[in-house]
Amino acid sequence: MKIAIVGTGYVGLVTGTCLANSGNDVTCLDVIEQKIQKLRQGVSPIYEPGLEELIRRNIKANRLHFTTDKRQAYAPAEIIFICVGTPSDDQGHADLKYVLAAAADVGDAIEASPPRPNEPPIIIVKSTVPVGTNAKVQAVIAGRTSKPFAMASNPEFLKEGAAIADFNKPDRVVIGVADKPTGERLRELYEPFVRQGNPIFVMDIPSAEMVKYASNAMLATKISFINEIARLCEAFGADVDEVRRGMCADKRIGNQFLYPGLGYGGSCFPKDVLACISMGLTSHTPTDLLKAVHEVNQQQRGFFLGKILEHFGRDLKGKRFAVWGIAFKPGTDDIREAPSLTIMKQLLEHGATVAAHDPVAHETCRAVLGDRITYCDDPYAALDGADALVLCTDWDEFKHPDFDQIVRRMNKPVVFDGRNLYRRQVAAQEGLTYFSIGRAAVDGGKA
Repeated sequence: MKIAIVGTGYVGLVTGTCLANSGNDVTCLDVIEQKIQKLRQGVSPIYEPGLEELIRRNIKANRLHFTTDKRQAYAPAEIIFICVGTPSDDQGHADLKYVLAAAADVGDAIEASPPRPNEPPIIIVKSTVPVGTNAKVQAVIAGRTSKPFAMASNPEFLKEGAAIADFNKPDRVVIGVADKPTGERLRELYEPFVRQGNPIFVMDIPSAEMVKYASNAMLATKISFINEIARLCEAFGADVDEVRRGMCADKRIGNQFLYPGLGYGGSCFPKDVLACISMGLTSHTPTDLLKAVHEVNQQQRGFFLGKILEHFGRDLKGKRFAVWGIAFKPGTDDIREAPSLTIMKQLLEHGATVAAHDPVAHETCRAVLGDRITYCDDPYAALDGADALVLCTDWDEFKHPDFDQIVRRMNKPVVFDGRNLYRRQVAAQEGLTYFSIGRAAVDGGKA
């Protein structure tokens, strides 16, 4: 199939590359000339394991193209994916200006192209958008052309750091359509990716739009739930790791997304929970549970910072903190809504200095914090002269560190572990003063 992708951000670039890799002819459109020039050279603007290699392979095979020319992208396309950004404010209201601008361009392109009465072009909204957005997109396009076209919603479920695998072997594919032929054409597009037997759900458009929000809101709820349980564990002397094991053995509960920590971050969970709350306000529908999920998540960072201030006092002048992990999760350089940013900013405001290490997120962090912190290519170099180590992201390389270096390089071996990476017994044996989430502290090597 001939496919056009509008937007070469995270979703658009992964979608376009993976569809090209399955044999389709894909043209990715963006308005930023510099980005397109780099992509033509096989240089990805985002960090995602395996993506750049896949881009280069499909450019070489002449299946993947990049352009700023709208006519070049739209004219031959049988399917057009709208994958542009939908930035939201702190209340969760999505800004649809980029989506609707793309819709206007698509309408103009359809009007200028020869009609396709048997197989009209399908316009798919893949950006995460509030329920009802497809109807707005359809109205904009219809206002610019009288020629036939079909609409569809196809929400993405890509985890940063595992996006290629998620696209190639999805748990499910969700397609929202208004007519059966459109659903069948899109089922044909996605069938090569579900040969392992996972389902393709074809449903109405509003339901498809809602699936993404409902899924992410559920996962966010699980994270806030276990963090609230962790606080209760600390208050009553229980161990959240033991509680979690006993609870998750119940098959009705399962064990995914029930790990205590610093709360969720990134581009999806915070935005999508707030979007559900915003939709509730717009429709006068109470969303009390999701409001609590959001509040618990935001409080979790302050709860963790409180451990640091309780130990050192509120005046941190002269104190140096090493931070391991900046990205909101392993496998990405994305720092949007990253708990590490909140914690580092608070440490700086209390007078401390910060030296941080992350395998890939230094530059994205520098764009936000500039030179207010020190960036260390070696995680152990960040420990030199530090009064405490703060663990914010559970990268694999932090899970089995050289504890001798930690003890030797720091002023005192004090560790605040926001991801519960180490067993308390190990922390005691290594002589750490160790604070974690939902578990009793280890005081100077005495469990």
